[in-house]
Amino acid sequence: MAWCNSSCYANVYLCNNNRYNTCMYTYGSLSSSSFTSSTSCRTNFRDSAQATNSFTWDDVINNPEPQTLSSSSLQGFFHKIKLCNRGAEYLHDFIPFVIHNHVVGYVHHGFAGYLRNFPHVFIFPDDDSQAILFGDHVQLHSSLTTPEDTTSAVGDVIKCLGEQLIPGIRNELYPVMSSFGTRAFFSLERAAAPYFGIKAYGVHMNGYVEKDGQKYLWIGKRNESKPTYPGMLDHLVAGGLPHGISCGDNLVKECEEEAGILKSIASQAIPVGVVSYMDIDGYRYKRDVLFCYDLKLPESFVPKNQDGEVGSFRLIPVQLVADVIQKTEFFKPNCNLVIIDFLFRHGYIKPEDSGYLELLHSLRKVACS
Repeated sequence: MAWCNSSCYANVYLCNNNRYNTCMYTYGSLSSSSFTSSTSCRTNFRDSAQATNSFTWDDVINNPEPQTLSSSSLQGFFHKIKLCNRGAEYLHDFIPFVIHNHVVGYVHHGFAGYLRNFPHVFIFPDDDSQAILFGDHVQLHSSLTTPEDTTSAVGDVIKCLGEQLIPGIRNELYPVMSSFGTRAFFSLERAAAPYFGIKAYGVHMNGYVEKDGQKYLWIGKRNESKPTYPGMLDHLVAGGLPHGISCGDNLVKECEEEAGILKSIASQAIPVGVVSYMDIDGYRYKRDVLFCYDLKLPESFVPKNQDGEVGSFRLIPVQLVADVIQKTEFFKPNCNLVIIDFLFRHGYIKPEDSGYLELLHSLRKVACS
């Protein structure tokens, strides 16, 4: 079945499927300024997330001699947190995405213009009780009564909009919920999550070793072929939380795939809290919550990637890792937050440091519900 054929040159989308019969719409259905903005935003995101990062392990290891953290050095951490929390001044450009009187996400006015072309899936009421409660908003059509039907219908829309509007489609589903742990209203393509402003969840694990009275972190370097953040530094284990799996089970799965850690060892990982951030980039509104884990590993452990997503690993002193975060852009941005949290919990950042409470608070920008 042909879901969607897109032509960049004609600026036209043709969508053929059973749900919509044959629908055609052009970028002209939005204002020219909106289209220019969306194009620019997609380019900026792809440039920042997919540009090749040309540094080696030697550049990491031979970073200037790390210094003991001091009050003044916390500024480098504040900068990394700000990089994950941009665009708050553009919140007014988004309208609520409402399901059964729950705000589950936020949609940019410009992106909403595309959704209006699918009136059998998305509606924009202005004369009902929800409009009084939420003002301008988008909701699902009343005919979509089951999670399965909704997942299918919204999935059809994502396929129709395609890579030109939503790059990086990977056929992995995230649950859309009113709050964490509640029943999912439906499941949404992972790449589309920030375009609907839903809360997305993930698991990140600090794998560390203690020897000779010093702590070391196992750090991965992402494969250069990764579609997002190729070649950048990453945690030993990390991954998004898809629909239908618990945090603990997902962590065990990711441990095996990304580092070859046996279940008997991975199950000893300790849940230590969350970090969160909210970032607006054009039509994209990321509201991410990362569940953090620590796993103390034996000195003899050596990680072995199984899924091809990690190019190599290195065991690095925690103090040097902190220095790399402060002084470089080598780490995938959200990893910085998880490691900064690790530095708090393991005593590398102390209450005596100026800005301690502000920095701690800034690690949790999204209401974790």
